[in-house]
Amino acid sequence: MQLEPTVQGAAVFHLPQSLKMSRDQLWDVCQANPDWRVELTAAGDLLIMPPTGAKTGARNLDLSRQLATWAKRDGSGVGFDSSTGFELPNGAMRSPDVAWVRRERLATLTEDQKEQFLPLCPDFVAELKSPSDRLADLRDKMVEYIANGTRLGWLIDPERRRVYVYRSGAAVAELDNPTTLSGDPVLTNFVLELSGIWEPGV
Repeated sequence: MQLEPTVQGAAVFHLPQSLKMSRDQLWDVCQANPDWRVELTAAGDLLIMPPTGAKTGARNLDLSRQLATWAKRDGSGVGFDSSTGFELPNGAMRSPDVAWVRRERLATLTEDQKEQFLPLCPDFVAELKSPSDRLADLRDKMVEYIANGTRLGWLIDPERRRVYVYRSGAAVAELDNPTTLSGDPVLTNFVLELSGIWEPGV
């Protein structure tokens, strides 16, 4: 299958039920199109995300760097970047901008499972809104993560300098222009510094 790029936002490929892909087929599609970030919705639609702009790329790098530094020091789990696919219990395959999973959950997976999409929902996810993203779509995605087992989620909107904090069993908290975000108790002692995300230096 050859997938064509779009100028803005995600390209949506509506697949009929008769063509519902298995996990192996979805993996093959992703391997055949390595330049694209692919997701699968619970309804079976393929979403193809184009490359980001420079500011979004710099922000993503800063976000990933901070989580990776903390995760290595903490040791209780593993951080993942936006190239990692997760198979959620509802059948969707999502690739959050950053994610983190407790080691005890990863220990239950086989080596073969770890080579492909991880068949679980992360304990923590963060999505960083780019100018072409629709906020409503990202908010729906965050609700999906929580419904499928995520314990903490951050939706970061750099344009408005606003953060939406999602926690299992709690109402969504909206923070205007925060300077830091605390990951406690899910990410013990992790504090995200937002200065480099609000002002990426590009």
